[in-house]
Amino acid sequence: MSVDFLTPEVQEVALSLMAGLNCARSLTVAVMIREREWEQLVKLKCNPTHYSCAESYLRAAAATDFLRKLDSPLPAVDCEAATFEKWLNAEQECFRTNTLLYEFLDFGTIHGSPAEDAIVEFFDRMRQNLEWLIGSGPDPTFEGRFGPGATMSDMSGRTTVPHKMSTNPTLTPSALYYLVPWTGTKWASACAERGDGISIVKGNSYFTVSKDALARRPCAKEPSISGYYQLGLGREMRRRLKGRGIDLDDGQDVHRQVACAASRSGEFCTIDLSSASDTLCHALVKLALPPKWFSHLDDLRSPFTRVNGTWYRLEKFSSMGNGYTFELETAIFTAICMALDPGLTPGKDLWVYGDDIIVPTRLASSVLKALRFCGFTPNSDKTYVSGPFRESCGGDYWDGQAVRPYYLKELPNEPQHFIALANGIRRLALSFGQSSRLFADLRRTWFKCLDFIPSTIRQCRGPEELGDLVIHDSERRWKTRWRANCIRYVRVYRPCSLRGVSFARFDATVQMAAALYGVSLYPSKPKPGWPDGYDNRMVIGRDGVTGYKVGWLPYS
Repeated sequence: MSVDFLTPEVQEVALSLMAGLNCARSLTVAVMIREREWEQLVKLKCNPTHYSCAESYLRAAAATDFLRKLDSPLPAVDCEAATFEKWLNAEQECFRTNTLLYEFLDFGTIHGSPAEDAIVEFFDRMRQNLEWLIGSGPDPTFEGRFGPGATMSDMSGRTTVPHKMSTNPTLTPSALYYLVPWTGTKWASACAERGDGISIVKGNSYFTVSKDALARRPCAKEPSISGYYQLGLGREMRRRLKGRGIDLDDGQDVHRQVACAASRSGEFCTIDLSSASDTLCHALVKLALPPKWFSHLDDLRSPFTRVNGTWYRLEKFSSMGNGYTFELETAIFTAICMALDPGLTPGKDLWVYGDDIIVPTRLASSVLKALRFCGFTPNSDKTYVSGPFRESCGGDYWDGQAVRPYYLKELPNEPQHFIALANGIRRLALSFGQSSRLFADLRRTWFKCLDFIPSTIRQCRGPEELGDLVIHDSERRWKTRWRANCIRYVRVYRPCSLRGVSFARFDATVQMAAALYGVSLYPSKPKPGWPDGYDNRMVIGRDGVTGYKVGWLPYS
């Protein structure tokens, strides 16, 4: 099997880490690395119920998961094919659920028999809960907004606001109504000035993003005008949810705090779903949402997805990549839980963030059963109802102790990458404090990471608050200096050059529209031949950093 899965440097760090973790699982992983059994390695899983204490679990989990999410090709695994197969399976699940729920919507029967009173009452309460959560409909004057991603009009790498205002806009036939408010925008004025028309497309376009070594995550590029108003509806829904105790802006921190407390008390359980957005079927949304909300969401959704030139009619309601999918699934999962116990209060004894759900343990069985009936599949690897372990929104806890392993997600090949790797190893080592045995055992691995960083950059030591601009270390090793203004500066390895597009390259109407929208501009160095007074400001897109240098940053 090919050795390309790991570079020699990463293999050296990985073997050092396995030696430091010093457990049965790390020995297994070390053997797999030496024998280059990459596929078996990334298929390994670590079940917390098989361990008796937090440290034994963390050591095993850290060994198991260190390379599991690495975005590096495995010769024997066709990630794209596996991802598309999973996408098709989700469509089949949605078809089955649609068949069941459309029958209930049309005739009040299920499999030919009258629906039980409990089912009718459940959906009645679910509808009432959704109206309480998000209101009867969006504000008629809601505005759209631009996102950072690609669209059917805008390829990856050209997704800044001025770029999106400079391309031929696209939308689906069902979204034609939104041309009325859109024509009043400066974006539309810029298009009219250029003489651009509107392109009508059947739906969105399938693509994938990194997930782990065995599969990728299916997403979709939406039509540009549809996506603009999808994001506007998502913002409107998010604002309504926040007023009802579901704060999606700070939800991850809240979930981690609740999961930590629940791992000690056992009062709450954490539930996660597999392919939640891909299994949110059309019939469930129609059955549950207030008519005005459904009308807007249904008009803006993409009814078809193009995959390798072939159009597929969607059974799901909206894809990952749709601007309101996250808020919609949050609202629906909250309403499902509240329908099972009217006494639940979001933000008090119920927390939902996308498909991360925290409910009282006493309701776990009922919630899981309801989710399955609505077409969703609980993820058994991330759902915890009993025992001392809980996991939610990237936080793993064992009886109140954080036990999150470190995941290496990309192969490091530059100093900033090795700084991030060293900091990740140090966070793992400090899980039980600086006086713990784990910290001493992983010290050598941390030094191993530093060996791959040039000596001048290795001096950039500083606090965790500065992120991966510095190597995290004890304060006595920080490289600092004091300035006359009595401010302490820390030596850092920071971005020094950005990849951008000159704002002057866009026509005047686009510049005006982008300025009114609030686009941020950054100065750039003048180039030879530029006339005096030339506007050299530029727009920075995604992943705009192109270089790093050692410098000083004010800290305290």
